[in-house]
Amino acid sequence: MKRKLIVLFAAAAVAAGCSGKKSVATTEVAPERVLTKTEEAVARQVELTEEFTSEIQAWKENDITPAASGVHIDRILVDVGSRVRQGELLLTLDPTQYNQLRVQLQTLENDYNRLLPVYEAGGISQQQIEQAKAQLDVQREAVDNLYRNIRVLSPLTGVVTARQGEPGDLFMNQPVLHIMQIDQLKVIVHIPEQYFRQVRVDMPVELRVELFPDRRFEGFVSRIHPALDPATRTFTVEIRVPNRDEALRPGMYARTIFDMGSKPGVLVPDVAVLKQVGSSERYLYVVRDGVAERRSIEVGRQVGDRIDILSGVEPGEQVAVTALSKLSDGAAVEVKNN
Repeated sequence: MKRKLIVLFAAAAVAAGCSGKKSVATTEVAPERVLTKTEEAVARQVELTEEFTSEIQAWKENDITPAASGVHIDRILVDVGSRVRQGELLLTLDPTQYNQLRVQLQTLENDYNRLLPVYEAGGISQQQIEQAKAQLDVQREAVDNLYRNIRVLSPLTGVVTARQGEPGDLFMNQPVLHIMQIDQLKVIVHIPEQYFRQVRVDMPVELRVELFPDRRFEGFVSRIHPALDPATRTFTVEIRVPNRDEALRPGMYARTIFDMGSKPGVLVPDVAVLKQVGSSERYLYVVRDGVAERRSIEVGRQVGDRIDILSGVEPGEQVAVTALSKLSDGAAVEVKNN
């Protein structure tokens, strides 16, 4: 009896073991879902602002170069930093030659004045008096011209920014002074041809400079060059910038910001946008019915912490913003936004 009982227990154990193995083999394991958060793609007007880096220039500037050459400098009445007004006397050259011409002019005037009564009395011919008058006129013009040449006046109102030479130096046709008008300035900007229709004269432009990070300067378009550069496909725009407090100076770099209007856009959080390694492709994941769908997209401009999507996503669709490294096309997703 003991042997029979042992055999029965062993058979039951074997049967139970076989039954357990069959149960394990037929059990199905559910796929693991990726836990993520989503945000909605939102339709919104996107402001089209374009920024260009340019150099600030003086509104007007002039090299002060006397017309006479080979003459010594007599006086320089201004220095670097001097404020000058249009028509103000800046420097004079050696007046020796001018004084000599004045003496000759005085002699010719005296001769003419003596000949005039003689002509009126019939003592000399009309041709003789006309010759004397012509000589006098030529000499007077030479004296006036030399006077203008040895007295150099400022052609504009501004500030002296450079000085080359001292009294007594021999002037050899090189600029002695440089003057800039800085109470208003200009900025030259080269803009891509796609914006040619948007830019117009008197259009407001915002300027920002690194030296004044919290200040905004206002300017406006003063001139648009009519021809485009065939090499760069850009057109040139001049911006006029009031500068009454002279905070800005020529030579500074400025960022010029143009308002080109607005357009309809689709905005998504910038964290949702990924870049394919080894290529320029941008993509994101749209979540629909618990499944992630990989979408190739074309991106536009950054708007705060969002990006304008030009194609690939429609307004109202939900895009994944977390656990992006765990997602793949067709992956099962569990959305938890709370």
